[in-house]
Amino acid sequence: MKPESSTRENPTETDSKPSAQIRDILDAFHRMIVHYGLWQSRVEENLGLQACIELERTVWEKSFAIQMTRLAKVLGFPVDEHGIPVALKDKSPEELKALLDGLSANWLANDGIWFQAVEQRRGMAAAQTCNNEAWARFSPFEAAGIKLTHDIPENDPLDALAAALDGRLYAQINRYSIERPDKSTLILYMNDCRVQSTRQRKGLADYPCKSAGIIEYTTFAQAIDPRIKTECLGCPPDQHPTEWFCAWKFSL
Repeated sequence: MKPESSTRENPTETDSKPSAQIRDILDAFHRMIVHYGLWQSRVEENLGLQACIELERTVWEKSFAIQMTRLAKVLGFPVDEHGIPVALKDKSPEELKALLDGLSANWLANDGIWFQAVEQRRGMAAAQTCNNEAWARFSPFEAAGIKLTHDIPENDPLDALAAALDGRLYAQINRYSIERPDKSTLILYMNDCRVQSTRQRKGLADYPCKSAGIIEYTTFAQAIDPRIKTECLGCPPDQHPTEWFCAWKFSL
């Protein structure tokens, strides 16, 4: 006589739901992320943005190693002495590029989801205010991280800026070009913007991102070198040619 299987062939919707323990685990990750961000916001409020950026790097390096080592023990994957999963080191450059592209797309998705949530609840003006204030903090934070993790030239501020722009998350999902009309000038053209291209495919008008862009590029450039001045050459709602969505001039 064939023994009965404990696995049903046609699981119901209830069977596919995660258990309470799994939900608690996933929510624990969620709470950790929120708590980490709250600490960062309070440190900035009390100690200033620059001090917050410096302290956050120290906190992240210590916290990452502790968290990954503990997860590795429970989930059974090997890590090196820095807490980096060994599996990442076994990936090809193409696989690592695909992973970074996916992470960058997820980052942008989070940005858009937050914007839409605020817009739906409080309106466009409130969403743009929150967006601008978020970029005022994220851009110098991203620039500081890139300076630490990338080979950034130190002899020329605009060479340093060009190298840093290539390390941004945006650089993985957008297409841009850079011109150097002279030694003291750099112009960036955003030839393909994931957000604006998606809106075009849906038949929507350009999203008016100029106010956020001014904050984003100005704070990023000044974090690379405070001598760099930023000028917007065009950004929605401005009219622009088909070759680019926005353009930014950086000069010394």
